[in-house]
Amino acid sequence: MATFISVPLKKSSEVDLVKPLSKFVTMNYPAGEEQTEYIRALEELNKLRKNALGRPLDKHDSSLEILLRYFDQLSAVEPKFPFSENQLCLTFTWKDAFDRGSLFGGSVKLALASLGYEKTCVLFNAAALASQIASEQNLDSDEGLRAAAKYYQLASGALLHIKDTVLSALNREPTMDISPETVGALHHIMLAQAQEVFFLKATSDKMKDAIIAKLANQAADFYGDAFKQCQYKENLPKYFYFQEVLPVLAAKHCIMQANAELHQSILAKQNKHFGEEIARLQHAAELVKTVASRYDEYVSVKDLSDKINRALANAKKDNDFIYHDRVPEVKDLANIGKAALAKATAISPPLSQKFTDLFEKMVPMAVQQAMGVYNQRKAETVNRLVGTMREATNLCNGVLASLNLPAALEDLSGDTIPQSIAEKSRAVVSKGGLQSIEQLIRDLPDLMTRNREILDESLKMLDDEETTDNELRSKFNQRWNRTPSGDLYKPLRTEGATFRSKLDVATHADGVVRERFNTNCDMITLLCKSEGELNAAIPSANPAKTLQGSEVVNVLRSLLTQLDEVKREREGLEGEIKAATFDMTANFLAAMEQDRSINEEALSLSQLDQQYGQYNQKVQATLRTQEELLGKVQTAHQEFSGLKQSNSEANSREEVLKKLASAHDSYVEITNNLSEGTKFYNSLTEILLKFQNKCSDIVFARKTERDELLKELQQSIAREPSAPSFNAPAYQSNLAASAAAPGPGAANPTPAPRTVFQAQQQTPQQPQPTQAKVQQPPARPPPPSFTPQGPTFNTGPVPPAAAAPPGGNPPPMAPPGQAQGPPYPSYQGYPGYYQMPMNYNPYPMGYSMPYMPYQAQPGQPGYPGAPPAGQPYPGYPQQPPQQQPYYPQQ
Repeated sequence: MATFISVPLKKSSEVDLVKPLSKFVTMNYPAGEEQTEYIRALEELNKLRKNALGRPLDKHDSSLEILLRYFDQLSAVEPKFPFSENQLCLTFTWKDAFDRGSLFGGSVKLALASLGYEKTCVLFNAAALASQIASEQNLDSDEGLRAAAKYYQLASGALLHIKDTVLSALNREPTMDISPETVGALHHIMLAQAQEVFFLKATSDKMKDAIIAKLANQAADFYGDAFKQCQYKENLPKYFYFQEVLPVLAAKHCIMQANAELHQSILAKQNKHFGEEIARLQHAAELVKTVASRYDEYVSVKDLSDKINRALANAKKDNDFIYHDRVPEVKDLANIGKAALAKATAISPPLSQKFTDLFEKMVPMAVQQAMGVYNQRKAETVNRLVGTMREATNLCNGVLASLNLPAALEDLSGDTIPQSIAEKSRAVVSKGGLQSIEQLIRDLPDLMTRNREILDESLKMLDDEETTDNELRSKFNQRWNRTPSGDLYKPLRTEGATFRSKLDVATHADGVVRERFNTNCDMITLLCKSEGELNAAIPSANPAKTLQGSEVVNVLRSLLTQLDEVKREREGLEGEIKAATFDMTANFLAAMEQDRSINEEALSLSQLDQQYGQYNQKVQATLRTQEELLGKVQTAHQEFSGLKQSNSEANSREEVLKKLASAHDSYVEITNNLSEGTKFYNSLTEILLKFQNKCSDIVFARKTERDELLKELQQSIAREPSAPSFNAPAYQSNLAASAAAPGPGAANPTPAPRTVFQAQQQTPQQPQPTQAKVQQPPARPPPPSFTPQGPTFNTGPVPPAAAAPPGGNPPPMAPPGQAQGPPYPSYQGYPGYYQMPMNYNPYPMGYSMPYMPYQAQPGQPGYPGAPPAGQPYPGYPQQPPQQQPYYPQQ
């Protein structure tokens, strides 16, 4: 009775994990020891997959350990890489475990770019291998029983886990072997077998009959549930596997119920309920008899049947002679209790006892994404603070330049270059002057054009693949059941639109910078000249030496000194703000472990406020200080302007000095803008190249998936019938039946002979011919209207039963003792047409065959009018006189 059901393994195609994952690691992690360690771990992961799926697995614990370790590693690596169709696309192909395939169509298989699909199939193989290992255990030993129960419960738990998660993991219809219906049925089978093992263990340990009866009754219920799961599901019985399993489940249900009745009868006997004992034994005997009559080829119940029959005979004998207890009906018996010891093992990685995460140092993708958003928020905060300070500094410089400060205080002589203007001229020259800024302006369009070309090429790849996908979808309609490219590429297109908008904004900003440069180009050119040329270009004015010792000049100089201190303080604050760092990885990991999710916004805003709140207060303080100082500067400058003598030369000189100061400030700002623009385009080029690689990878993966799907469609089309079944019209059926039915004196068409000649039994009513008239063979008619004429017999009237059909001739018969030739293919002849002997050739021209002379039996005359032995009939093509072998010459 030790018949246990195991599940076959799925087969997978080879997948290279190293190349795409290494590419992701190289693009997202800086070169160094960490990157090298991750690439080495990827190679180990690829080896682990080959060991788990790329070779036949022994039915041993070590093989199951490899499968479970690979499953655990997939579970650990899943949150650390962006496995999806539109990011890190790896296509896994698996065949249906139960489908045996066909000659032309091959086996059913499914290819998906989903790590969840890979995990599901690996877990299915783990369950299948566990069931196979359990079925190989020695159930006569305690160790074997414990191992079998363990593995059946593991298989049951794995299959139940697949049933609950397969649809969400795949997001599409799975193959039939891992569908919820199939794995649900297999889960019930494994659970029933685990319960049966517990029953065998209790029987082996000679536990109380009440306990054993409950265990057996529960096993019978489990087998009944499994049978119903397999029987009433529409798609399961088409598999040969389930057609073989159904009778085993039905037999096991009866056997477990018979065991429950047997042990419950022992309990009834102990309680002196002898009628109940007989009733239960009779029911058990009927159950076993049903198994023996219907399922004997699957399960042997001889030992159990003998045991029940002996117990029943003894019980009847004792009751008839001693107890005379009334035997109740089976329906009146009390229900046997149940004890469910078999439980499906919960699937919670790690399942392997030897598992160590190869990517332990790599943070999950959720944390990486949260870190990316945090860094973006941090950059926005830093840029806002720095931008506020720079705007305030530019405002201060603009106000001072409009007041011609500090040049107005330094130009009291009216004929020398002010010290501030001379310093600004030297600063412009030291930074490269006009040539450096012109070079930066010339480089920007080339950088922008390169970025646009990369972006256009990336989006064009997506467009081309999407067009091909739409064409195939319109051609195959519902058969083209993969994710539409338009839906899959939405995140990439959104990202591409963001890049394009950034390029448009940058292009507009470049135009503004270029226009500003053109406005200040003349003054910047003047600042680049030598000190003598600059002094000659500045108009001279009447001296204002009377103001050199005035109080208002000292006040202005003090205020300008305070403004310079504010500017230097801002420069220091900018450096501190840019240098401030904080690693949020630990916070995000702690939140993920605690809540299984990350509230990035709340955590990031809290940390940024704590980190940059003090800097924000300092920036606001500098703004208030600057505002107060500029107000005082404007008041003092009004008094200074009233004391200063005003004439046309002085006004012209002051205007030039203002323009030179403004040109210096514009030069510094334009240089910074162009440098930042160049840095922006270069960094955007790297980002766009990664975007291009991402598009290229997903397009290549989609092309591979497309080829696989096209191959599957071709195979499915080859398996489909050419036309639906149809019924022939009634008149055709009648005609066919009348043509097939033999008429009076007619014989059925004979198939092509399997030997050179066939012996024919002569009917007793047919007389032996005594004379015969030999007719010459007719002239060769055109095929296929040839109707050969054979010899007729003139000895008397021929009985109707032996008459030949008109225009027909029965084939010549060989003697019974003639040797048999090789088997020839047979086919149905035409009605009314009889096969010719193989040596007979009605076409003497061309395809001639050796002639076989007639061999008469002893006591039987030859054909009337036959030529001498060894000579052919007149008119037939001449053949060599020697005897030809029956078998064709090789």
